Amino acid sequence: MIAEHPPLPQNISIAELPQMPLPRAVLVCPPDCFDVVDVKNPFMEGQQGHVDYALAKRQWLEVMRAFEQIGVEVRELPPAPGCEDMVFCANPIFAGLDSDDQRVCVLSHMRFPSRQPEVAAHARWYRENGYRVVEIPGGLFEGSGDALWHPGRRLIWGGYGHRTNREVYTRISRVFDTPVLTLELKTEMFYHLDTCFCPVDERTVLVYPPALTAEGFEMVRDVFPRVIEVEHQEAIQAMACNAAAFLGKYVVIPRGAPIAVRKLRELGFQVVEVDTSEFLKSGGSVFCMKMYLF
Repeated sequence: MIAEHPPLPQNISIAELPQMPLPRAVLVCPPDCFDVVDVKNPFMEGQQGHVDYALAKRQWLEVMRAFEQIGVEVRELPPAPGCEDMVFCANPIFAGLDSDDQRVCVLSHMRFPSRQPEVAAHARWYRENGYRVVEIPGGLFEGSGDALWHPGRRLIWGGYGHRTNREVYTRISRVFDTPVLTLELKTEMFYHLDTCFCPVDERTVLVYPPALTAEGFEMVRDVFPRVIEVEHQEAIQAMACNAAAFLGKYVVIPRGAPIAVRKLRELGFQVVEVDTSEFLKSGGSVFCMKMYLF
C-alpha cells in the first residue's frame, strides 16, 4: 500500500504496525577510490580535483570508530576499481526483512552510468551473506538513499522526484509486504530523501521541511510526535539530516550542526559528532556511508 497524503490510511496505525528489529550492523566500503570526477548533484559543483584523499580516509575511519564505539558491528565491502562513489553504501541497494523475517536486498537502478557497476558488487556480497536478492523491473531507484525504514516498525518511507521514480514503491511494498509512505522531493539540492529526512526512533525525526512538499511535511508531522526541524544552514552546510541513528538512542551526525545536536540531546539521545567535510564535497555524509544490515 502506498499513501501520499495525510492522514494515514485507516488501516495503517504506527503503534499497531508489526515491530521490526533495529539493525545492529552496517556494511561499509573504504574510500580507496573516492573522488569527485563529475557533477551529479549541486554539492559537487566546483569540487572536481579538490578532494584531500588522506583526510578523507581519516574521516572515514573516524566514522567507523563512532559506529564501533556505540556497539555496531562494521562489515566491509572491498571497493571496485573506478567506482569513485562506492563509499556511499546506502545507494546501490535497499535491504531489510520481509514479513516472514527473511533478509531481502532490492537492487537499485542508478541514474548515473558511473554508479551502475556498484550494484553488481553489492549484489554479490548480499547473496554470499544470506540475503534474497531481488531486481525490480523498470524505473529509477537509488536504494536506501530514498527508501528508509521507520525505526522499529514495518513501514517504509519512500522519497521520489530526482533519483527514484514513485511507481517503484508499489513493487517494493509487495517485495517486503510492507506499506510505503511516499514523500516528493522539491529541490535539486536535496536529491535523496536521506539528505533531508532522518528517522531517529519510532517517535522522533530530523527533517528539513523546505525540501518536501507541504503535504509531505504534514504527513511527517502526523506520524512523528517529535519533529526536529533542521535549520537551513545546518541542513546544507553540514548535511545534518544525513545522520545515522542506532538502537533507539544513538545518533552519529556530521559535525557543524550545533542546534540539531542540542535538540537531540535535550530529548535524551546520545549524539556523536564526526567530521565528514571531504565527503560533503560529493553530497554525502554519515547515512550515505553505510547500509544497515538486518
